[in-house]
Amino acid sequence: MSKNVKGIYMSTSSSLSSHYAFGPVSEYLGELSLVDHHVHGVVRENPSAAAFSNMITESDRTPKSIEMALNSQVGYAVRRWAAPLIGAPAHISPDEYFQHRISVGNEFVNEQLLKAANIGHYFIETGYRGDEIHGVDGMRTITGSKVSEIIRIETVAENVARNGSTAAGFASDFVAALAVATKNAIGIKSIVAYRIGLDFDPTRPTAQEVETAAGRWLKEVESTGVARVADPVLVRFLIWAGADLGLPFQFHIGYGDPDLDLHKCDPLLMTDLIRSFEKLEIPVLLLHTYPYQRNAGYLAQMFNNVYLDVGLAINYSGARSGAIIAETLELAPFHKILFSSDAWGLSELTFLGAHLFRRGLGRLLDSFVNDDEWSQVNAIKVAKAIGHDNALAAYRL
Repeated sequence: MSKNVKGIYMSTSSSLSSHYAFGPVSEYLGELSLVDHHVHGVVRENPSAAAFSNMITESDRTPKSIEMALNSQVGYAVRRWAAPLIGAPAHISPDEYFQHRISVGNEFVNEQLLKAANIGHYFIETGYRGDEIHGVDGMRTITGSKVSEIIRIETVAENVARNGSTAAGFASDFVAALAVATKNAIGIKSIVAYRIGLDFDPTRPTAQEVETAAGRWLKEVESTGVARVADPVLVRFLIWAGADLGLPFQFHIGYGDPDLDLHKCDPLLMTDLIRSFEKLEIPVLLLHTYPYQRNAGYLAQMFNNVYLDVGLAINYSGARSGAIIAETLELAPFHKILFSSDAWGLSELTFLGAHLFRRGLGRLLDSFVNDDEWSQVNAIKVAKAIGHDNALAAYRL
């Protein structure tokens, strides 16, 4: 233990690394600087109890207490692994953890946990409640890491609607706005799974269909003051306008907030769209995928352009995250699996995404070596690919 400037006894990075040391692959991953290909910024200010509870549970239904909010795998993992890094005892009670977090301050928590995450390159998507979190520049400043940007197409469309577009002009306005937004971006993202599910018509809509749908939607925006694009025709238009850019294309798959219908978020439902994108040589990145990680692995094996991760599910499954990681290695080619935390808001989630990924993948690959299924050389090669190299290749960096 070492004493920091606040006078709090802290776990050092070397003591944390010791928890990976079950074999040579675990040791290697414990030191590897990761590429997080799908992540969001962290909050700027101390969160309220309600805000913390919402962010730590991935739900917009606020738990009645911090005790309830942390009564889950992610809650136990936070109190075991994040608590010592911010100067609190491991396994501290939920209320004590939150009070300690507030007392040391959000800036300190972000600094300690993001440092411990050891992520060298963040691919940041800022399209969701971006005014509450650090963006590209902010994350670059507080981490000292490389930060690249991913653009959410639905957010661009909703900004176009708010800026007074017309039915006749919406298509061209969106294309122009997307071109500006993606000028320095390395990829784009769609949350079509949230809006209409993945069982949608994968064909490009006609110009007349888009104008008619835009007219309906813009009238709704004007009357309600809420810009939320959920018209199937418009969502299809956004996807194909994004495809015209040729950038790597992220799709939210599976587990997420309560405003989606999970049974419509199986990536097998978008197989026809994947086939079309394969012909156009557009990389398709299937994000987090739980509980459909095996289906995503199948698609990654079948199609040249499909990649996957199990981000978000790793953070929230805590002590069981290793089982989910193992399932991604069943069918998917090893150059098609990427690391992501998909953390939003709380640096605890960014840290846990990295920590649990390293531990789960390291233990799995070490077991392959110990059972003489794999060589140590190959196991370390795969670990480096999943944790670092595959993202750079998939995004053509």
